[in-house]
Amino acid sequence: RSVGWCGRVVAAAFGLACIVSAAAAQQPGRIRGEIVKRDADVLAVKTRDGATLNVKIDAKTRVSALVKASLADIKTDTFIGIAGMPRPDGGIEAFSIHIFLPAQRGVVPDRTGPWDARPGSTMTNAYVESAVESKDGQILTVKYKDGEKKVTVSPQTVIAAAAKGDASELKAGAQVIIFGWEKQADGSVMAKSLYVGRGVTPAM
Repeated sequence: RSVGWCGRVVAAAFGLACIVSAAAAQQPGRIRGEIVKRDADVLAVKTRDGATLNVKIDAKTRVSALVKASLADIKTDTFIGIAGMPRPDGGIEAFSIHIFLPAQRGVVPDRTGPWDARPGSTMTNAYVESAVESKDGQILTVKYKDGEKKVTVSPQTVIAAAAKGDASELKAGAQVIIFGWEKQADGSVMAKSLYVGRGVTPAM
C-alpha cells in the first residue's frame, strides 16, 4: 500500500493521480519544478531540490492548468483543495487554495490527509460553508465527508483555479506539479497527470 492518501480524477481530459514510489526523485510522489528544456516529448524539469529530471509525456498524459484566482472567486459551496499547516486550534493555515473544476465535484474525494508540499502540511478537499473576516484574514468554514475545518486565508495564500490545459503549454519556463507518473528503466519518469501554471506557480 502506498504511503499517505491520493486522489484520482477522471473527468473529460482532466485528471490527476498520485503514485508513490521509493525510487522517485521527490517523495512521496509529487514532482514539482520548472521545465528548463523540451525536446519533443521529453521535458527536462529542474525540481525544487535542484536536481534535473527527464520527464516523458505521451498522448495519454493528462495536462491541466492552474490560473490565477482570488478570494472573490470562492463562493459558498465552491469545491476547493486547501494545502496548509495545522493550527493549534485544529484549523488550517492555508498557503495554497485551488478551485476545482465543476466536473471534479463528486469525482475528487472530499477529505483531509497528509501532504508533501511542506513538512507537516495537509491537503483538504472540501466544500465552502461560510466565510467571515478576522484579524488573521478571511476564515472559511469548509466541510468534507468526515468533518469540517476552519481555514485561515491570509494575503500570502496563493489562490488558483483549475482549468483545462494542453501539452503545448509544456515548454521552457513553465512551472509544473506532476501528480501521476511511472519510473522508467532509463531513470526518467513517464508523466500520467500534471498541472502546469498559466501565469502562476503551483503552490500546493
